[in-house]
Amino acid sequence: MIRPSSGSPRHEAPEPLEGPIVATITGGTILWFVMFLVQVPFYGWFHDRDLTWWVWTCLAGAGLGLIGIWYVRSRDAAIKRARAAEAADDAEPREPGTPA
Repeated sequence: MIRPSSGSPRHEAPEPLEGPIVATITGGTILWFVMFLVQVPFYGWFHDRDLTWWVWTCLAGAGLGLIGIWYVRSRDAAIKRARAAEAADDAEPREPGTPA
């Protein structure tokens, strides 16, 4: 176990924040793609200054964002399916003497 050098006490990690995750990732992906489209007409300027990585970073951000959208939508659907299955299990009447 690694101890912090400051001697501060350790705390449990907080619960992850849940919010409009799909919308957040989609918005970020759109921003990356818009930044790519804005920079494409100035590719020559970026090339002359050896800064073309800015253009390609925006394209990579948009591409990775598409993977992120797929992932968070799948995750969201799986969470909803699990909650629905749990609710169906709770609503299902059980016969006396059967384990829960």
